[in-house]
Formats: sequence, C-alpha cells, structure tokens
Amino acid sequence: VQLVESGGGLVQPGGSLRVSCTASGFTFADYAMGWFRQAPGREREFVAGISWSSTTTYYSDSVKGRFTISRDNDKNMVDLQMNNLKPEDTAVYFCARGKYALVSKELNEYIVWGQGTQVTVSS
Repeated sequence: VQLVESGGGLVQPGGSLRVSCTASGFTFADYAMGWFRQAPGREREFVAGISWSSTTTYYSDSVKGRFTISRDNDKNMVDLQMNNLKPEDTAVYFCARGKYALVSKELNEYIVWGQGTQVTVSS
C-alpha cells in the first residue's frame, strides 16, 4: 500500500500549483481520499477530501473557493488544484487514504499517508 505525491514547488503569491498523488497496492476506487498539510511548528490540518465516487467533496474554510480536489479512479490518482495561493498556504502537503468510502474531515479517519510534497508560496 503506497501513496506518492508529486508536483510541489515554489510559486509566487496569487499563482497556481497542482499537486498529485498516485496510489498503489489497494483498490483505489473503494476509498475516500484526502489532502492535509503541515506547516513548521503547526499541527497537520485537513485541506480537502473526496468520496470514492467523487460525489462528495469537503474543503477547509481557509481554502474553499481556491482549491479543488479531484480523482481519477481509472488512473488511481487524486489531485489538488490550488489557485490564488497565499503565503499562509506554505506547508508540506500530504495525500491520505480514508478508512472508508465516505469522506471525512477528521485526521484519524485516514490511515495511509504519503511522504508529502513541499509547497512554498513566496515572492
């Protein structure tokens, strides 16, 4: 069971970035997926989540309207499109697999984690 993130990097404020997560070792379409982030000195926090069928998506208030989560069950991938990025979005972004098919905002409902990818928003 493995999740591998890609696509992080340095972007200027107001810019866009897309991070991706490729899953392997399990039936991807059976589970909800989520994105979390952790900034230095802060706890890991929920960013966005998507149910197995993409029917339901959740976002944190801080990213709502700027970020979009999507998944492709044929490719075993989940993406996070981030627009209008702000310096406070700077963090390591983690992909995670949920315990179940239905999406949750709770960190303890996610049991498989990627290694993370750094996103830095700075001029």
